[in-house]
Amino acid sequence: MNRTATAHPPASNELPIGTVHGFIVLAIGLALLALAGWTLWSQLGQGRPTPGGIATVVGLLSLAAFVMAGLYTLQPNEAAILQLFGAYRGTSRVPGLRATNPFYTRKKVSLRARNLNGDRLKVNDKRGNPIEIAAVVVWHVDDTAKAAFDVDDYEMFVKVQSEAAVRHLASSFAYDEDETAGDRREPTLLGSADIVAKALERELQARLDQAGVVVEEARLTHLAYAPEIAQVMLRRQQAEAIISARQKIVHGAVSMVEMALSELSAKEVVTLDDDRKASMVSNLMIVLCAESEVQPVINTGTLYG
Repeated sequence: MNRTATAHPPASNELPIGTVHGFIVLAIGLALLALAGWTLWSQLGQGRPTPGGIATVVGLLSLAAFVMAGLYTLQPNEAAILQLFGAYRGTSRVPGLRATNPFYTRKKVSLRARNLNGDRLKVNDKRGNPIEIAAVVVWHVDDTAKAAFDVDDYEMFVKVQSEAAVRHLASSFAYDEDETAGDRREPTLLGSADIVAKALERELQARLDQAGVVVEEARLTHLAYAPEIAQVMLRRQQAEAIISARQKIVHGAVSMVEMALSELSAKEVVTLDDDRKASMVSNLMIVLCAESEVQPVINTGTLYG
């Protein structure tokens, strides 16, 4: 059985096309209308218009209407796609009043920058945790031919592909750092905003090239754990913060105890045996690491009493 491979249609490319200054054509059209009016006035002045005169007037009016039918206007940052019986002839980007072949159909496309404020999506991050994520995309049409002919609706194409890109981005990065990873630090959605934004821009541009769209900027506007695990993750973050704080407290306390013992020994303030040193270290660690204020006990006897 023979199978014929279906090839994708070739990509369209924007072609520039020349147009005429609209005021010149408008002047010609008005001149034809004036000539038709003068001819009609002359015919009426003769008492009874002749068939040839009526035909001349009708011809001049038709010619004026045909000439001015090619007039159109373009705003700054706007383009007109010109087609002749369905065939693409080119794109005009010259703003103002312009004129072209009256048989050309004209479809205007905005070239201005646009914002796409994406909806909040519920997806799983790289570790499988459900998160909520949303992004804003700044984009504009760069190739009008691709936008008009290579996709069905380029605005809907941008919206759908942006959502797909955000979903893929969320599954490529973890929400935050893994404390068990040690020195192997990886970019995260929460802690690597610039890296994530650049990755999103690259992915969007690769997806939207087909529609002739250029991505100017893409940023995350919302990032949070899904409600069903938000409280659990919050408690985990609080526990990690407490552990980190206690590590710093213990490290500082050990340094202070070591400094105290070294100063006492160096200045020969007091001589302590191992048991007394252990007792002193224990008391200092309790004072320095305790969460509540420690109440001192005054010893009125001897050091060893």
